Amino acid sequence: MAAAAGVSRSAVSFAFNNPQRISAATRERILAVAEELGYRPSTLGRMLQAGTTNSIGVLLPQRLAQILENPYYSRFLMGVGQVCDQEGYTLLLTPPLQDSVLKAIPYAAVDGFIVCGLEIDRGEVAELDRRGIPFVLIDSDRHEGAPHVEVDDRGGAREVARYLLELGHRRLAVLSIDPGPDAAVRGYRGPLGRRLAGIGDALAEVGMTLDDVRLAEVPATRSDGYHATKALLPGAPTAILALSDVLAYGAVDALQELGVDVPGDVSVTGFDDLAESAWFRPRLTTVRQPIVTKGRMAADFLISAIRGEDQHPHQTLGTSLIVRDSAAKKPIKPA
Repeated sequence: MAAAAGVSRSAVSFAFNNPQRISAATRERILAVAEELGYRPSTLGRMLQAGTTNSIGVLLPQRLAQILENPYYSRFLMGVGQVCDQEGYTLLLTPPLQDSVLKAIPYAAVDGFIVCGLEIDRGEVAELDRRGIPFVLIDSDRHEGAPHVEVDDRGGAREVARYLLELGHRRLAVLSIDPGPDAAVRGYRGPLGRRLAGIGDALAEVGMTLDDVRLAEVPATRSDGYHATKALLPGAPTAILALSDVLAYGAVDALQELGVDVPGDVSVTGFDDLAESAWFRPRLTTVRQPIVTKGRMAADFLISAIRGEDQHPHQTLGTSLIVRDSAAKKPIKPA
């Protein structure tokens, strides 16, 4: 480009970025050659030189194909995207690189990260702190050095477990989101730990504990919910409490394939209240969490941090039990 216009590379830069530094005639010649060659300056290059990209990243805990299989993330990213559109930011999804979230961080040209579902004592959070990159934690434990958005996982799980117990169910099975390989050492943490604690709260009210329920830990996909439910039978649970709606969908698929009536023989509940849950058959009883609002709030908090505005406090969003058709009173066997 510079050679074709017969000027220095600095003059080309001035023509696009600081036109007052060169004469009008020189700038016109450079722009005419650029038009002829179809040249466009690199917006990303200019942003990186200025120390900003006008892009935010979503640091994901799983591979992209697995993330996109869960409709929860579609709803969450909808909320993030609404704020990006409003504020003029682009969005970069950042899954693990070579199965390492930590390795992915240096390759993401973003101004800050929304960090989804990572424990705060893992290396990723420490690396973001070290680099001074603004970040917001979602579906994690709290970290005093960054904004944090969560939902009342414990209260929501307590409410749906209490509902099943009030219907008379005592033979319960829990379809849990896979906690990862460190759970045996560290215990259950983050949203999963809070949801199991909520179930434990409800069980304690009737003299039971988590040891009295069957627990299956699987990735949050419909197919894994299906296979886990088949493995639970014939264990004869009268109710299956799934910790995500997609796991509940898979449970119902398996039960219906086996000729088990839902909810006549086995009740099933979920957690999320995805759009499909309202027209799924039977319509799913579940815990509603404000997923889109959580995404919007996360993006708002992050952009405020990037701009150096006042930091937001930790924010907990409410949940509510949505009673539909997939849960009923414990079946009474004939004498």
